[in-house]
Amino acid sequence: MEYVIHLAVMSAIYAILGMSLNLVVGYAGLLSVTHAAFYGIGAYAVGILMVSHGYGFFGATVVGMACAAVAAWFIGIVSGRFKGDYYALVSFGFNIIVFSIFLNVQSITRGPLGIPGIPKPEIFGAAIRTNGQFLLLSIAFALATYAVSQWVVTSSFGRALKGIREDEDALKVFGYDTARYKRIVFMIAAMLAAVAGSLFASYISYIDPSTFSLNESIFILSLVILGGLANVNGSVFGAIFFILLPEILRFVG
Repeated sequence: MEYVIHLAVMSAIYAILGMSLNLVVGYAGLLSVTHAAFYGIGAYAVGILMVSHGYGFFGATVVGMACAAVAAWFIGIVSGRFKGDYYALVSFGFNIIVFSIFLNVQSITRGPLGIPGIPKPEIFGAAIRTNGQFLLLSIAFALATYAVSQWVVTSSFGRALKGIREDEDALKVFGYDTARYKRIVFMIAAMLAAVAGSLFASYISYIDPSTFSLNESIFILSLVILGGLANVNGSVFGAIFFILLPEILRFVG
């Protein structure tokens, strides 16, 4: 049963990553290959603040979201000058930079040794001790992410994102500041990815740079594409499929 719960927790975490990335790739039409960087920022914020500074899980998560938002704002300013393949290359480079920081700034991140002993969350003073309890917390965050994603895509902001995807120049003619829209959706996606990183760090209790490499960004992008671009529900199914597939193949022989 613990095995099934573990797969469910990981599916919930990757569903958050998939839904958040779909806002950028599927709805805004921006090919981003840097989601693992924001995922890692959230994880390292929780790891560093909870282990070294005594923060609680939720406080550390908020700090991680803020750090991811600031990083997304700056990378959005740079990448906003590019389109298509060039945008993807800029995001590619940002993931490499963040990975290098995790790996080399050993005084803060402990480099390749990683950060062990990350505590479990506490809610009103009661620690989450079992994987079943953590699953409920993960599902709650996934449902909140789903609600935020649906609100974004069904709002006037979401309609503007779809307009950017279809014809950005035409939208500019009507007076829309498309660069600002792209930065905002990039920040929203980054903050949601940081939440997933916070959950991952606290659940596994250990993080190291290898988890947040470029390959991880490609993996997250793959589950979004499999589930369907501009499809929030598809991101959830894509995450479940990619988490379960390797486990199913274990029994193929």
